[in-house]
Amino acid sequence: MERASGSHETIVVWKVGGSILSGTKAYRRVALYLKQRTKVAPEEKLVVVVSAQKNATSVLERRARHIVRSPGVRALDLLWSTGELRSVAVLALHLEALSVRVVGLNVHETGLQIADAAGVNSPRPTLVGRSLRHAVASHAVVIVPGFLAARADEAIVTLGRGGSDLTAVLLAIGLRASRCELLKDVPGYFEEDPHRNACAAHLPSLGFDEALRMAERGCDLVQPQALQAAAYSGLSLVVRSLDERAPSSVISRCAEPSSAVSDQEQFTAEA
Repeated sequence: MERASGSHETIVVWKVGGSILSGTKAYRRVALYLKQRTKVAPEEKLVVVVSAQKNATSVLERRARHIVRSPGVRALDLLWSTGELRSVAVLALHLEALSVRVVGLNVHETGLQIADAAGVNSPRPTLVGRSLRHAVASHAVVIVPGFLAARADEAIVTLGRGGSDLTAVLLAIGLRASRCELLKDVPGYFEEDPHRNACAAHLPSLGFDEALRMAERGCDLVQPQALQAAAYSGLSLVVRSLDERAPSSVISRCAEPSSAVSDQEQFTAEA
């Protein structure tokens, strides 16, 4: 495994969803949480993948369609990217205010690249370049935008609904991270939607095949492409909330995946 720097340091990838990033207080709360993590586990280098602030992507799309009814894909992807980049900068600033060694990266510095023009429909992102690894080596926390990648011609493309999950998984694979955690507004998986049924049973562990079946039934907690990529690479995922006292769910190869690898050739990650 490649270490960020030093023989005892490990890389942990965290993804913070837009449902958590609801406003200034929320960014501050996440920053405080990450600062605490650097104190509790100083040997861990944190790569934090952020989504746009809650509802920002929808607002940006409405603005685009107010200008032109059918906006071009390239222009719309570029506009959408401003939401994620704002999140990167805002969270980095909050961490700077807490005296954390942090840096925020843009899409191209992060290094996820789409191999072909098909882009959004069948993404095959590859981690290229060394900017991200260099940033990890010299900072306690590196903030990167989710949902986004670049084409070979450097145009920005988006990775579909829930694409920040895929960003986190691919970076964890490419960086050979020790752990990949997806922070949501619920503490993992439940047998039913806990927003609708407060008594729904929590699932502390499940296989990739089960998570994908739940996605097919309408559970959009983790993007299916991210589940497929993690299953193919054998990367276990921890799905949890910011509440340390709450339970979490671990998705792993506790059962041999079936449909989980149906699109396995779509995903690659260079070490």
